[in-house]
Amino acid sequence: MPYLFAHFREKLTPDGEQVHFAKSKNGYDWEKVNDGKPVITCTNGEKGCRDIDIIKTKEGKYVIIATDLCIVRRMDDEHNVDWNDISSNGSKYISFWESEDLIHFSKQKLLYFGRGDFGCIWAPEIFFDEQNGEYIVHFSATVEADNYSHMAIYYTKTKDFKSFTRPKLFFEKECAVFDSHLVKIDGIYHLFYKTSAEPLMNMHATSSELFGEYKHDLEFQNYMSNLYRPGSHEAATTYILPDGKWCLMLDFFGCVKDKMGYVPFISEKAGDAHFHQVNQLFTFPYGFKHGKVIDIDDEIYNKFCNVFQKRFNSTQY
Repeated sequence: MPYLFAHFREKLTPDGEQVHFAKSKNGYDWEKVNDGKPVITCTNGEKGCRDIDIIKTKEGKYVIIATDLCIVRRMDDEHNVDWNDISSNGSKYISFWESEDLIHFSKQKLLYFGRGDFGCIWAPEIFFDEQNGEYIVHFSATVEADNYSHMAIYYTKTKDFKSFTRPKLFFEKECAVFDSHLVKIDGIYHLFYKTSAEPLMNMHATSSELFGEYKHDLEFQNYMSNLYRPGSHEAATTYILPDGKWCLMLDFFGCVKDKMGYVPFISEKAGDAHFHQVNQLFTFPYGFKHGKVIDIDDEIYNKFCNVFQKRFNSTQY
């Protein structure tokens, strides 16, 4: 089963904070696409993007969304960034593209959800609610009412990615939470997220209802607490491997820049969050930063592999 990993790259040049693809035939061994160069370059907003999400809609189109943010363009001469300023004075939009084939993409659009009191919209992700036939876009944000001091998870609904409901609160804790990843397996909703205060780490919670109460997974927290630099993992994405195992990827940033990127964890069964780290089973061409893995069919995989290889070959002469 082929897979696609949409992500960005952590670089000191603006070509890193764009949409990048990686491919895999088995979900374990990843290869760069387009020679590691962007497959989409932002032309609007902050002219950069992070936190890439991708989904195949029920109509068969691919939708890509991302945080409208380019850290490199906000750095001072010593490469420092004022994250507090971004949280209170960042973009109120998210970047949006559509594609039929993962080769040709629509022009970048900036989507606005109708609330100007957000400090910045971070890490948007799409979840399809089969029961109601709606797409749920959930994201992290601070709000003006509490002086942009408390980040929580909000959501909006859409059927067509053109009109959106007014965003509402989806999930919050006493401390700030962000980087939500939501999947449904065997009737259970699994919410992965990151906390920003003690314990500073990734969390997992479950619910039998999409907008119901989410039960904290203490076993998952205990395992995460024993990782090397547990607070330096974020941006969960999960997918089911061909052998039926459940893969959790966490973006690790507790090291030098060229070593940053996703690290893999595996559970023996989808829906069972007893993960263990298995770096030795996976290969990556470089560090993938905050993104999303989806499975794709062989026809789409072969077409986009051929096209991007031809594009790369044409640049070598």
